[in-house]
Amino acid sequence: MELRQLRYFVTVAEELHFGKAALRLHMTQPPLSQTIQALEQELGAPLFDRNRRGVALTPAGVALLPEARRMLAQAQALPQLVQRAASGEVGRLTLAFVSSADYSVLPPFLRAYRAAYPQVQITLQEATSDLQLDDLLHNRIDAGLLIPPLPDKARETLDYLPVLNEPLVLALPSGLPALKKKGKLQLAALPSLPLIIFPRAISPALHDAILSVFHDAGVTPQIGQEAIQMQTIVSLVSAGIGMALVPQSVSNLMRTGVEYRALSHTTPLVETGLAWRRDNTSPVLHGFLELLRKNVIC
Repeated sequence: MELRQLRYFVTVAEELHFGKAALRLHMTQPPLSQTIQALEQELGAPLFDRNRRGVALTPAGVALLPEARRMLAQAQALPQLVQRAASGEVGRLTLAFVSSADYSVLPPFLRAYRAAYPQVQITLQEATSDLQLDDLLHNRIDAGLLIPPLPDKARETLDYLPVLNEPLVLALPSGLPALKKKGKLQLAALPSLPLIIFPRAISPALHDAILSVFHDAGVTPQIGQEAIQMQTIVSLVSAGIGMALVPQSVSNLMRTGVEYRALSHTTPLVETGLAWRRDNTSPVLHGFLELLRKNVIC
């Protein structure tokens, strides 16, 4: 079956006259009649009743007409669909992100991308940086918002764009006497509380940055608990298990029993960036990257 046959059938069905349909199709009547007959033979049923009074659709023709119109409309839309796919306007984007990005760069980036590319389907996966790197190297995701650095082996395959640098702030259990004083706090002036921290194997840069803050303040922390999600860390602080140093954007995670405070001395900046495979030619990904570069915070 050819689209040409369906187009001829629809025209005859609308005109209910082979001569008028032929004029509309800019052809003579004999080849039009032959095409319809060939279509009927192929489908195994007559589509038109032909008599002296004129032409009428058979039950088979009535059933075929809406489907034929649908197929012709879909075929007509194919060039536009292909062009939109080639320009990144339709398709799928699989994006992973560390939990801290959920409170900083991820929401505004997604809003901007959704407004610019409403037809793209976005699949989001929360994952630690090490898992994202493995997924990227095995082509399981398109891009990942993670905390660098990238291992040397990964840099051979991946490109990377910094998108945010932010200081560390304290997350403390509410009700501490030291919190009665407003403003920034000094680590040395705080009571000795267990430190809740990311495992170094998961995020060595963040782990080392946190410990360097204590080292610079002349304080030796007692690591009481390790957790891989920011939500878990803040929940443990809320439960009074200990204190934590978290990226500033995590203070957007409001939790009863937690108070966020800046430190009186400068902390290392925690970087969040986007990584993707250098050989990924997806127009959807490149549209995302183009928009991201226009909205980079750092």
